[in-house]
Amino acid sequence: MKYGSIFATSAFMAMLAAGHADAHDITAAANEKVKASFDILQARAETKGNLVTFIMTTRGEAGSDKPAKTGKFAGSSVYAYVWPTKIDPEAVGFEKGAGILAAAVTAHPDFNDEPLFENDGSKWHFHWVVLTKDPDCGPAALKVKDIEAGTHPRLPKTWPGAPILIDSPGYKPHFEAKTVRVTVPFDSKDIAENVQFDGVTTALKVNGNLHAPLLCVSDVFKIGSGDLSLPGKATPAAK
Repeated sequence: MKYGSIFATSAFMAMLAAGHADAHDITAAANEKVKASFDILQARAETKGNLVTFIMTTRGEAGSDKPAKTGKFAGSSVYAYVWPTKIDPEAVGFEKGAGILAAAVTAHPDFNDEPLFENDGSKWHFHWVVLTKDPDCGPAALKVKDIEAGTHPRLPKTWPGAPILIDSPGYKPHFEAKTVRVTVPFDSKDIAENVQFDGVTTALKVNGNLHAPLLCVSDVFKIGSGDLSLPGKATPAAK
């Protein structure tokens, strides 16, 4: 199954305002119905050796909106700037073919999933996540893939211990006015130079009963391409 078709099965996503892609970057028209800080105008990826910098530009100040604190983990929310990719999850330490590998810059004031670093979760921080379909996740039908009880999948060394396919490698996102960017390394220059991606702003919610599916996509604010066809291609950074 093609990556784009995995996402396109959701009728909810099909209704979102469409953008368009040029040869490399993804651009989208402003949509006043979307909160300005999550209204994607452009998503791109730049390479330098084995490094990729994922970049997203929004209509309003990027990072200015975060979920309200509830005081408990169950039922809490996550806001995220996400770059779904065609990179196999194996490239960052997960099982080969585990799902859709996505770079995500997230904030969630009710829990900390970066145990190796000083962050209470309320600060914007980076994760690799593996996404997969799940009809139990409502209209978006997407979740961060659960680790089934009794299984022992391959996991990155900086996996934070949650029963989902998530990594907390500590890469620092940077916000400047209407732009968020984060630079990540890969084991090879070849992987970096062949990144294909999309741009998405979204909310996720922790299951109130703390069982699978544990972390569902609860709302999609905007998809850069309009249809999650992952049309973006990484380009060399300007010298």
